[in-house]
This record gives sequence, structure tokens and C-alpha cells, in this order.
Amino acid sequence: MTQTLRASRSAPVHPTPAWAHPGKSLLLPAFWVVLLLIAGGGLRLVVFIRESFATYPTATLTALVLFGLYAVPFCVFVAALDYLEREPPLLLATAFAWGGLVATSISIRGNAAVHNLIAKLASPGLAAEWGSAMAGPTVEETAKALGIVAIVLVARAQVNSILDGVVYGSLVGLGFQVVEDVVYAINAVAVAGRGDQVAPVVATFLLRGFLAGLWSHTLFGALAGAGIGYLAVRTDRSLFSRVGVAVLSVLGAMAIHFLWNSPLLSLGGGAGIFGDLFVKGLPPLLMILFLVRGVRHREADYYMAQLAALGDRRIATPDELRVLAHGHLRAGARRHAHGRAGIKGRHAVRRLQRAQARLAVELSRAGGIAVAGLPLPPATAVAPSPVGGAGVAVGVARMVPQPPGALVLGGPAAVRWRDRVLVERGRLLALGHPEATAPATRNGSIRRVVGGVAIFLASMVAVGLALIALGAS
Repeated sequence: MTQTLRASRSAPVHPTPAWAHPGKSLLLPAFWVVLLLIAGGGLRLVVFIRESFATYPTATLTALVLFGLYAVPFCVFVAALDYLEREPPLLLATAFAWGGLVATSISIRGNAAVHNLIAKLASPGLAAEWGSAMAGPTVEETAKALGIVAIVLVARAQVNSILDGVVYGSLVGLGFQVVEDVVYAINAVAVAGRGDQVAPVVATFLLRGFLAGLWSHTLFGALAGAGIGYLAVRTDRSLFSRVGVAVLSVLGAMAIHFLWNSPLLSLGGGAGIFGDLFVKGLPPLLMILFLVRGVRHREADYYMAQLAALGDRRIATPDELRVLAHGHLRAGARRHAHGRAGIKGRHAVRRLQRAQARLAVELSRAGGIAVAGLPLPPATAVAPSPVGGAGVAVGVARMVPQPPGALVLGGPAAVRWRDRVLVERGRLLALGHPEATAPATRNGSIRRVVGGVAIFLASMVAVGLALIALGAS
């Protein structure tokens, strides 16, 4: 028993208890304080947007549309990270709103105060050159980190892995980035002094959104969120070490932000921005992506172990467990099914993967297979499908009556998702596609990396040419 408790405490994931529900956050006074702060920031933003529409209607609408669309791929990426144990939409929206409405409101006043303080204590020249490097990291990263802490405090049971901290931190940063860039875009129109023109908005979108946005506030928030998630989850560590990791992660986000805003390592000149992106932006981006990859794999390994413990190939074959743990492999399995069984095959694989993921989560919440009912009926092997290529013998995906008094999966929700997995397996078998996997291809990872780098470099060149054209016009 003691060993079981120790193993539970040292696990990379602390499953959300069955009694926990995100709606219970609404009963907490602290949550209503957070909502009140968000409402205050929202009111301030509405006033700003209304004034901007009165002066620059076309430019303001363009800025809202461009940066609203800009947030979509980031949200898709975060959703892919959060595929297995998804966070409640209420808390995800709260994190985004904190970054976009509360953190930006704090930062506008805080940044101005720091600039004025530097100008008075040192010189206006120092404030002009180094003010953004000093004010941005300290004020903005602190304001965003407070949002992540607020999420942990009002919904502690929902934060059950370091990856959850990354998800909430990323969304706080994304909200901040979107609203800040809208403000910058509208201010650029005013500074240009050419009336209601969209060219300054597009230039701001390309520069601050597309180029700098890849390693900006979303990235900083992810790093800070990882540390705060570690503080909340790794209860097997001492409080001192957990607080130390959280502080270091926030300081790390500040340091990267400081380097990005400072004149250090800047190459200067119009084309120097591209050099700055690679010198000052790319190394932190790769470092944090490597960190996120590690925590995501630890969470995936934990949940795949829940399914593997069943030992039933109808629920998940070994290859399906490997595929389910990685986003690009899940997508590859869906593409492979589409090629063999059409759109129905693609949808069947998608539904099976979703059911397998939900079953893994419910098993973890119920403590795995509980001694409270019946084991799954023994898997009945079938011959490989004649269109299955190499083929894998899988169990018959059909309901088998269970004798009373036997063992079942650990809880009613797990039983429901077990049944859903079997139903989706049956649909997949009916299409002649027995397994939700894809053939392994040699050098597939290398091709993806090379292709991604090529697309990235081509996009950089295209954006650079667009910026030159906008500047020339």
C-alpha cells in the first residue's frame, strides 16, 4: 500500500478526481474576483476599440480580423498538445482572457511607470534604448504568471500534469499577444498619419505577428507555465525545490523576453530583423519546444500505460498505443485510413482514437482496473483482414455479455468509453481496416523536418519581400 501511494505521488500525472468538475470553480469567490478583473480589462479594451473604430474603421476591423485569425493555428497547436486529457473550455477561455484583458491592462500602466522611472533616475536616452528591455520582462511576465497562478488556485484539481501548466501558460501568452498586437497595429496607423489605411496594419501583422510572434509571448507563457505546473503537480519533491523550479522558469521567461527586447546581439539595418530572429529568437524557441516535447511524452506514456494494462488488443494494439501517443502519428493513421477506406475510414479512425484517449483518462481517474466488477471478456482473435497488408490479429469488436459478479473497468464512465471503443473498432473492421495505424516509412521524420524548414525559410523570404513592398509604398 505504501509503495502504491509513493508511486502515485511520483507519477508525472495526477489524474483529475472523479468528483472534480470545472463548473465548481464558479462557486469560489476567487474565481469571481478573476472574472471581475477580466471584466474590467474587457471594458477598457471595448473603449479603446470603439474610439479606434470612430477614427480608423477599416484599419481597426482589419486588425481585429487578422489577429483573430492569427490566434487560430496557435489554438490548434495547443489543442494537439492537450489531446489526451483535455482542459475544460471554461478554464482555457479564462486563461486567454486573463492574458488579453488583465495582463495587458496591467502592462500598459506598468510599462509606462518603468520607462518614466528609468528616465528620471538615469536619463531619457537610457529609457529610450533599454526601457522596453527592462519594463517588458518584469511587468508583463509577472502579470501573465499571475494569471497562471490564478488558474491553479481556482481549479487546482484540473491541473494534473506539467503539460497542463504549459497549456494554460501558452493561452495566457496568446491572449496577451493578440490584444497587444491589435493595439500596436492601430497605433501604427495613427503614427503613419495617412488616415484610415491598412498598410500599417498588415506590416505590423507580418512583423509582430508572423515573424516575432513565433517566439514571443506564447512561448514565454509556456515556459513560465511549465514551472508553475511543476510546482502544482510534483508533490513528490520538496516544496523548496518546486518553488525554485517555478521561480527559475518565470525568470527564464523574463530573461528571454529581456534578450528579445534589448539591443544586445541586434544586427541593425532593415534586413537585420531576420538576423535577430535567428540569433535571439530561434535558440529559445528550440529549447522550449524541446521542453514541451519532453513533458508531453511523459504524460502520453502515463496514459498509454493505462490502456496497455488492460492487455486487450480490441481496446488498443501495441502499434495503436504508439500512434496514439504522438500527434503526427495520429494524423498519419487517419491519412492512411482515408487512402484505404475513404472518408469513412478516416472518420472511424478519428473516433476510435478519441474513444481510446477518453478511456485512458477515465481509467486513470478511477485508479485503473478496479476490483469492482468484471474483467473484459477474453479477446477473440480473428484472422488478419485480406486488405490489411501485413495485418494484425485483433479482437472481435463486439459486445460480449458479462456474467454477474465478474471484474469490470474502474468506473461507469470507463465502462461507457470501453463500450464506445468496441463499437468504433467494429466500424473499422467493417471497413476492412482492422488497426488504426499507418505503415512506418523510412526517413519519414527527416523528410518532415526538411520540409518544415524549407517552408519556414520560404515563408520568411515571402514576408521579407512583403515588408519591403509595404515600406516602399
